[in-house]
Amino acid sequence: MEYVRFKHARFSARFPATFRYSLSHYWMAEDEKESGLWRVGFTKFATRMLGELVEAQYDVKEGDAVGSGKQIGYVEGFKAASDLYCVMDGDFAGGNPELEIDACIVRSSPYTDGWLYAVRGKPEAESVDADGYIAHLNAIIEKMQEDPKYAE
Repeated sequence: MEYVRFKHARFSARFPATFRYSLSHYWMAEDEKESGLWRVGFTKFATRMLGELVEAQYDVKEGDAVGSGKQIGYVEGFKAASDLYCVMDGDFAGGNPELEIDACIVRSSPYTDGWLYAVRGKPEAESVDADGYIAHLNAIIEKMQEDPKYAE
């Protein structure tokens, strides 16, 4: 897998070059074996903000229609809890069963084993490539550095 490297201040990460990214910090990758099936997970930036994942719950069932921006469940981490939103348009294809065994893989293996859910469909229209996501991160981190609540 080819990666694009990112470093800004104290945050560094590698992002798979062929993935799509939402501006809300999810990645989307089409399954290599099944065209039209996409896995979705949190980016490294999102996992850093959330901390280790403890639990993921889905309010939709396999086969349910989902759309970009629709709340489909929630996740709970050591640092925070968050609603889980869909970044795809299509049909929900299920959550990652591995999360029930070891939810920490979302942080330790975010771009392979640690995916959150799958959808048969297509990424949201607003999704960007790795370079677009990195530009978005640069803007966010610069804004955070200007905010006194993030100062050391």
